Amino acid sequence: MLKNNYTMPTEFIFVGFTEYQPFRVTLFLVFLIVYTLTVLGNMGLIILVSINSSLQTPMYYLLSNLSFLDISYSIAITPKMLENFTAFRKSISFYGCVLQMFFFASFADSECLILAAMAYDCYAAICKPLLYSTLMSRRVCNWFIVLAYLGGTMTSMVHVCFTFRLPFCGSNIVNHFFCDIPPLLALSCADTHINELLLFALCGFIQSSTFVVIFISYFCILITVLSIKSSGSRSKTFSTCASHLTGVTLFYGALLFMYLRLTTDYSPDTDKVVALFYTVVFPMFNTIIYSFRSKDVKNAPKMLFERNQISNE
Repeated sequence: MLKNNYTMPTEFIFVGFTEYQPFRVTLFLVFLIVYTLTVLGNMGLIILVSINSSLQTPMYYLLSNLSFLDISYSIAITPKMLENFTAFRKSISFYGCVLQMFFFASFADSECLILAAMAYDCYAAICKPLLYSTLMSRRVCNWFIVLAYLGGTMTSMVHVCFTFRLPFCGSNIVNHFFCDIPPLLALSCADTHINELLLFALCGFIQSSTFVVIFISYFCILITVLSIKSSGSRSKTFSTCASHLTGVTLFYGALLFMYLRLTTDYSPDTDKVVALFYTVVFPMFNTIIYSFRSKDVKNAPKMLFERNQISNE
């Protein structure tokens, strides 16, 4: 049993990446550029999808929600990280830490569910083209979005409630750059086995179940593509989902490494690098992956420009 002679910390101190000032300035500038490109790129994609009639399809509707999630959890993490690159005291208040964990976990879990919905969209478009309008109707897409946000919010609330009920009676120094679950569990002086099991179960369920949906969808797509006799048609058909497959591989590789482990395997330095990839870098890559590999997205600004030019004449 724990003694009750402890007080909850009023703030947490982040270790971050380095104390070497010139390197901190360099990292600040690099990630400021990455953050700016992330917000502007994803916001531009959302606006483009919303105003261009040629992009009013289920795939781009889901993609615009994916961009919203990328912006959201990037905003939850990156501004505080940038501030800490320039601050002498890299701290966050207790309730600020609670909110940061809640929003990040909620948006990250929702993104897994959106990626699974996008894989199902690819499956419906390639394997069931005659039923596509029914399988991916606006009503079905809306349900996918609602379930994604609801699922992410509920699992995040469970993690936050069970993490911050623990006593942090020792150090308040977090060996990380944001309030993530594993480094906070490492600070608690209580038994964290229930938290570890919840982390493994909930993250495992969302990540594994969505990964299974994605795997089955692409397995069916592969079978369908291989049955096409023309090599040109095979290449064209599979290329429609290649950008999504690239994004899924990068995102799930990082998440599965981070969260489907117990805290005994926690390696702070390695995990910080992996976490940096999927919280800061990946949201920027999403825009690049989907925009540059999609002819519809690349042609949309040109079509809008030409349409405005014709209307002004």
